[in-house]
Amino acid sequence: MKKMAQILYFSLLVIALCSLSEGIQRRYHYINMNMNWTEAQRYCRENYTDLATVKNINDMNELKKTVNNKPMYVWIGLKRTDVYKWKWSLGDPVKYMNWETEPSTDTNNCAVMRNGTWHQQKCIDKLGFICYNDELILIQENLSWTEAVRYCRENHVDLVSVDSEKIQLMVTEVLHQASTAEVWLGLRHSCSVGIWFWVNGEIVCYDHWAPGNETDVDDCEREVRSGAVQSGGDHKWISHPESKQLNFICRRKKK
Repeated sequence: MKKMAQILYFSLLVIALCSLSEGIQRRYHYINMNMNWTEAQRYCRENYTDLATVKNINDMNELKKTVNNKPMYVWIGLKRTDVYKWKWSLGDPVKYMNWETEPSTDTNNCAVMRNGTWHQQKCIDKLGFICYNDELILIQENLSWTEAVRYCRENHVDLVSVDSEKIQLMVTEVLHQASTAEVWLGLRHSCSVGIWFWVNGEIVCYDHWAPGNETDVDDCEREVRSGAVQSGGDHKWISHPESKQLNFICRRKKK
């Protein structure tokens, strides 16, 4: 009866708390220094992640806030790789576009933003620019779940807590470099109350479990189980004993 009461209590707590979690945001930084595109790229890679990459309208809105909608030209991480193809600085394909006018095939092979829209620009011009910093980082070391928690807390912030679809998508962006079939998340099972929870203390609201993995924790007399994400396929979540050695994803410190 006592255990049933605990489970009921935590079920009600889940309903109350699931709307309170906050997502991880990609952070943009305006650099008020005049450099050409290549110099700006080098600066961003040395001090942040790279020149600004824009994946969707939400990124675009954050980018505009970074320069406070001032009417000035600033470099973003977009460059032409052949006559008709543009790519982001890290090599990502361009899936979202916000050109003021359709780009031409002239020699203006880099891109700037002004008033929230993109324009072609000669790469040798000296302008201010926008860097971005990913808040997630894949660590290609094989550690147990507990060791991964310790590593993230000593070197960054913590193992990543995936409390929304948006963060799940951000997780998938760093998984392509993984050297293990699954990668640790900050996900842990509590045998005492029969629930999964995040290492940051939040209850699991959003989930992306592979079939059978969320409930495959009945044998609580054995090793504690923790959650990982598949590095390929549909990037579903998998339950593993905490001693399994995997790559893992940390939240970076904010700059």
